[in-house]
Amino acid sequence: MTRAALAIDLGGTDLRAAVVEATGRVAAFASTPTDAKGGPDAVIAQMVALLGQVRAETPEADIVGLGVGAPGPLDPDAGIVVDAPTLVGWRNVPLAAILSERLGVAVRLENDANAAALGEWRFGAGQGTQSLVFVTVSTGIGGGVIVDGHLLHGRRGLAGEIGHMAVSERPVRCACGGLGCWEAFASGTALAREASHLVASGGAPGIGRLAGSDPVTGRHVAEAARQGDGPALQLLDEEARWLGVGLTNLLHLYSPERLILGGGVGSLLPMIQERIRRTIGERAMAAFRDVPVVQAALGRNAGLVGAASLMLPEAS
Repeated sequence: MTRAALAIDLGGTDLRAAVVEATGRVAAFASTPTDAKGGPDAVIAQMVALLGQVRAETPEADIVGLGVGAPGPLDPDAGIVVDAPTLVGWRNVPLAAILSERLGVAVRLENDANAAALGEWRFGAGQGTQSLVFVTVSTGIGGGVIVDGHLLHGRRGLAGEIGHMAVSERPVRCACGGLGCWEAFASGTALAREASHLVASGGAPGIGRLAGSDPVTGRHVAEAARQGDGPALQLLDEEARWLGVGLTNLLHLYSPERLILGGGVGSLLPMIQERIRRTIGERAMAAFRDVPVVQAALGRNAGLVGAASLMLPEAS
């Protein structure tokens, strides 16, 4: 039989499940919109159903356990989701214990960004390293840090909230409530905000045409930039500059062998890599400037693969 683990990636929008083999291959996959307003019982029922579906598709798999990636803050040692702001009613939910009882398997819980970092480290763009920082840039900015071959957890498992390091004194409010956070300047939400302001002022008609009557998003900016639109290219240049500012801080803090960029904005790396490199060159100490910034290799599967690796000894 093929040795494998079950995996769950719990998101506020989508709930995803998989069977992942010890090689990192996703052998079966299923997803459904998360019943984010239904409370823990409803979402846990969704998890059990999805896991039953992927398990039925892989009867030959020797399942060793279940790894779960969930939004924080959470306590990975206790297996408790402390407070998931995108999910109604998720306060101090002993998710690992509940799933273990329902499914009859061992369960480990991890922050979703940490799980993605593990996936990229073991099976993706971080293979062969002992220290890396994985940065996912989409609606917000999250990350996971591998230091000397170990995932960095910190007090109560809260290490790696890299999106909320302060990078500016400008009074721009972040979703966390703070001011000047990296996420408030370099996330996909921030890019869309700046593009929306420019479209509203008449300064980006190309982006406005692409968006039509829909809200302006980072995807519209990227599409316009690919077409050579000047305002879109300028917006991406500023996005890349802010990314470079934050990445420089991560280099100085963690001294990784590699910086890995994922998420929707991370997928634009080929378009913004040169500006990121120049910003790092201007700001980083000389000893840090040769660290490569590379694109994530596993895409949306990084979290699932990393969650599964929690249960596979040779990959944890």
